[in-house]
Amino acid sequence: MPSEDNAGFLEFACAMANDAGAAILPHFRGAMAIEDKGSPVGYDPVTVADRGAEAVIRAAIARAHPDHGIRGEEHGWQKGASNYTWVIDPIDGTKGFILGQLHWATLIALNDGTRPVVGVVHQPYVGETFVGTADGLAEWRRGAERRPLRTRACGSLGDAVVACTHPNMFRTPADLAAFHRVADGARFTRYGGDCYAYALLAMGLIDVVVEASLQAYDIQALIPVIESAGGVVTSWTGGRCDEGGHVVACGDPALHPRIVERLAGGT
Repeated sequence: MPSEDNAGFLEFACAMANDAGAAILPHFRGAMAIEDKGSPVGYDPVTVADRGAEAVIRAAIARAHPDHGIRGEEHGWQKGASNYTWVIDPIDGTKGFILGQLHWATLIALNDGTRPVVGVVHQPYVGETFVGTADGLAEWRRGAERRPLRTRACGSLGDAVVACTHPNMFRTPADLAAFHRVADGARFTRYGGDCYAYALLAMGLIDVVVEASLQAYDIQALIPVIESAGGVVTSWTGGRCDEGGHVVACGDPALHPRIVERLAGGT
């Protein structure tokens, strides 16, 4: 069970995610202005919904925890007097959002200065939330429903479902080749999931996610969810991935070292 502090922070994060969703949904599947922020991996859209949702979250943190830092995709990093920093992606999967698809969510993490200790993944259109704490809670929520999250056993790559948002996130031929050493040995590969692929891994529906070019706000909320559900999420070399970069997540910890070996050039 989560500590009293983490439990309180988790419910606060869920409340913020719900409020952010209320700010986002009036824009979903409607006409809106879209800007391209530009990115090394191509088109990188941002909308009024992204910026408005982050503003809602930041305002809530400033009221409740004025000493906490805030690190968001759209409005930057505001350092706090406390060790705690909230790491926010108001809409992870903005490309899917602007197309009216459903693989997007609000990501909110709380980092205690050492690691992410609380993570929330909230999809307001379907009304579901994936939550995790570093001290053991992993749960799927929708309305009053509560279900434990648990990854599934999958000891063989040949039996695994591998996910990745898009191959263009692999910026070098070597990175793309490393990804294909994993994907080509899997049962099948699915593209386009953004943060949802990691959430579904925690739910036991996907086995491996291999990605690159991630930022801290893309991954920190997902780390407590995956780890508390029984999975592993690291860099491609097996180290910490709190700052993003090259990330691999495995639902079955026994499969993880084999995936890391393949990424490094093994078979």
